[in-house]
Amino acid sequence: MAAFSYNTAAELFPAAIRKKKRAGFAYRRFDTAAAAVQFAIEQLPADSLNGAYLQVEEARFDQSGIRTLYESEDFPLERRAIEPAAEPATDDADAA
Repeated sequence: MAAFSYNTAAELFPAAIRKKKRAGFAYRRFDTAAAAVQFAIEQLPADSLNGAYLQVEEARFDQSGIRTLYESEDFPLERRAIEPAAEPATDDADAA
């Protein structure tokens, strides 16, 4: 991926949640792209992130692009601890 500045201002346009009566997340402007990426991944509901896009200067990032920015080694903010997926229980008798 080309050099990306996480310190650049960014705009986040979440997808509209049409099926719900309550208002979803609306357009938000962030002082830094890092804060926008972190908000999108850690706080937006999955149905709002799906279809959302992040605009940083002239570049647009869809859900996949936002996730790539978040998972990058260059991401400057502390990531939320992700709980490991539950593994199926195994019977100790089967292991022996």
